[in-house]
Amino acid sequence: MSKSVRNLEPKAMWNHFADLNAVPRPSKKEERVIEFMMAFGQSLGLETIKDAIGNVIIKKPATPGMDDKATVCLQSHLDMVHQKNASTQFDFLTQGIEMLVDGDFVKANGTTLGADNGIGVASIMALLSSTNIPHPALEALFTIDEETGMTGALGLKGGLLSAKYMLNLDTEDDNELTIGCAGGIDVTGIGTYNTQALIGDYIGVTIGLKGLTGGHSGMDIHKGRGNANKLMNTVLMQADKMGAHIVSIDGGSLRNAIPRESVVELAVLATQKDAFVAFISEQERVIKEEKKETDPNLSLSLMFSPQPIAVFEKDFQHNLLRSISVLVNGVYAMSPNINGLVQTSNNVARVLVKDGTFSIQCLTRSSVDAEKMELAHKLKDTMGLIHANVTLTGSYPGWTPKPESPIVKLMADLYQELYQSEAHVNACHAGLECGILGTNYPDMEMISFGPNITGAHSPDEKVQISSVQKYWAYLLETLKRIPKKG
Repeated sequence: MSKSVRNLEPKAMWNHFADLNAVPRPSKKEERVIEFMMAFGQSLGLETIKDAIGNVIIKKPATPGMDDKATVCLQSHLDMVHQKNASTQFDFLTQGIEMLVDGDFVKANGTTLGADNGIGVASIMALLSSTNIPHPALEALFTIDEETGMTGALGLKGGLLSAKYMLNLDTEDDNELTIGCAGGIDVTGIGTYNTQALIGDYIGVTIGLKGLTGGHSGMDIHKGRGNANKLMNTVLMQADKMGAHIVSIDGGSLRNAIPRESVVELAVLATQKDAFVAFISEQERVIKEEKKETDPNLSLSLMFSPQPIAVFEKDFQHNLLRSISVLVNGVYAMSPNINGLVQTSNNVARVLVKDGTFSIQCLTRSSVDAEKMELAHKLKDTMGLIHANVTLTGSYPGWTPKPESPIVKLMADLYQELYQSEAHVNACHAGLECGILGTNYPDMEMISFGPNITGAHSPDEKVQISSVQKYWAYLLETLKRIPKKG
């Protein structure tokens, strides 16, 4: 499948992307891709470093005539979000991504593509391996675990880089120049609960909610897309009123992905079987009508099974449903300073309640640190309804915009020159690594850009071929025009 991708232009970049996508690289399990990148740098005879946390740095001298230019750091992350459709048989730990060309887009066969941030990584690889592209001295920084904790950025020590400018290649709209982003924090509630035996004639019921659009929990959080955990909880609160007992809940997957699926096991009285079928049919109709614009492919399925052995104690069931119901999800506050920018949000990403233990995982984002912590503590208090042990971990700072930076002016003016239109210079609600990296490199001027990528963090992810070509030309011209040292 990847052969057609290798024939696309610019060939060097697409071939490196295909090579990269043959290497499994889930967040927190990047050992193979780190080895791959170390071998790549060493094969070119370039200075190649792996730091204590696992980031890879490859340094390349300036090409002839560019020695007087300031050094540039090119930065992208090695890990990718692993998501697949329920019907797709795929092992992310052993298989390479199956890519296909679909018109002007490259996508994957039922899984995430890894264009986030594989296109950035492949672009840097193409520059490092080139013999005829003019550029200043380059410091390529490949970080790990960006998607689930910013571990690489947080662990990068000062003194390893000397660049004046950093080009972060992790933005997903080719007409945007990103100069600021939100920070984030993981909010996790865990605990135990008691079960009880059923008295009476019950049958088992499995409800499956699937087909939601999902997406990036930062960039897509304002689009009103359905959250499978919240929608399923609404169904369960109505089922609770009918006397249904919950056996287990399993919804969502990764913190940075809007949850697309949820599966729940219930017990209902055998005499209510027909009524429950009608109830689920009506719930599906209501949800479909509510989400017809944002989630046109959602469905609610029903399957019966023998009577379960144990169910949630009623008090815990009531409190759990109340807790999830009032957990903030989606946009919490919009920026008063930047029109259309989400300032603070939360994604109720994962709900797993089974066999006497429960876990609720959220990712809270904000460009205002005080508001980020305010919301995180509200979530913590809400989970107190079920006596959860709540931890706030992995906090990382936002990136403060510097619109007057020389690199911002250079790239904005260049965009106008090349494309006869203005680039959108803005901040985003995603968690870019620039803010963290800037803590140890405060004098480095940073900017983020990239090609058009849609559906990131979902199996609908795809990257536009013509946009990659536009972005590649823009990147090369930017490197030519980097200011002189001093």
